[in-house]
Amino acid sequence: MHSILIVEDENDLAEVLVRYLQMDGYQTERAKDGPEGLTLWRATQPDLILLDIMLPRLSGLEVLRTIRESRKRTAVIMLTARAEEIDHVLGLELGADDYVVKPFRPRELLARIKAVLRRTRQPDETDDRPLRVGNLELDVVRFSARLSGKKLEVTPAEFRLLSILARSPGRVFSRQELIAEALPESEAMDRVVDAHMMHLRQKMVRLDPTPLLVTVRGVGYKLGEGP
Repeated sequence: MHSILIVEDENDLAEVLVRYLQMDGYQTERAKDGPEGLTLWRATQPDLILLDIMLPRLSGLEVLRTIRESRKRTAVIMLTARAEEIDHVLGLELGADDYVVKPFRPRELLARIKAVLRRTRQPDETDDRPLRVGNLELDVVRFSARLSGKKLEVTPAEFRLLSILARSPGRVFSRQELIAEALPESEAMDRVVDAHMMHLRQKMVRLDPTPLLVTVRGVGYKLGEGP
């Protein structure tokens, strides 16, 4: 049974979410603001957090930043009433696994929750061998990455994107292909993929200046063959 922490200050919405999630077999906890959300997250270590962006006392983005800085791999779905692309990009860049724009149907949210839990908790069972491209190694069982022998800190979404590229080194993937493979139930746009890749490239360059992650202008991205 998966546990879900709901961090939402709108009482009516939070009550609806609790009811639907419990009917679907999930254990739930609920926080009404950012600091309370962090306290419950540390105490309960849920499998997934439904995290509103606009929270009292501490914003959802700041809560997300704190969670990701802890390096714990809790899945996070952002809830936002703002449909502007920049909110989505910023949330995903900080390490959110998906986002849902209010108003939404509870059944739609349940489907997204199942998809995120499936992606973040179940590695590819068909082939659990490490993926290696040049000086990059991905452990698909532990969801960990190493570059030039050093640990590469990646979010779940970044790991999925790297895994897709690493399974076909040298092949150029379009942004839409990457969305379909890594974020199939999401409403992600091309700009979101670009943000992920920019953030990922910055992390990789800190460990090794070799341009392993390559942008193919006007087409998409690939992992080169390495040095």
